[in-house]
Amino acid sequence: MSFSLPQIFVWVVIGIAGGSLAGILVTRERRGFGFWPNLGLGLLGAIVGGVLFRMFNLLPNLENVAVSMRDIVSALIGSLLVLALLWAYHRNRAV
Repeated sequence: MSFSLPQIFVWVVIGIAGGSLAGILVTRERRGFGFWPNLGLGLLGAIVGGVLFRMFNLLPNLENVAVSMRDIVSALIGSLLVLALLWAYHRNRAV
């Protein structure tokens, strides 16, 4: 499986948007977690959200090379799931 430069660029843009939105929702601060953590969270969230949305066929055409609302929603939901898993992991680890 190979990826083109436009696909990677779209993933970065979607990652920034999804991670920033998730950071804003969770921290209630305008900057979220900061640029690099937001980007990392968004990229991971885009992967998680894309896989889940494709598995359940929730939003078709996620594989298109375009920045769309469906891609950002997928990245946002994936980012929130990643944050929830990290929260649960750290909570159970502390007990």
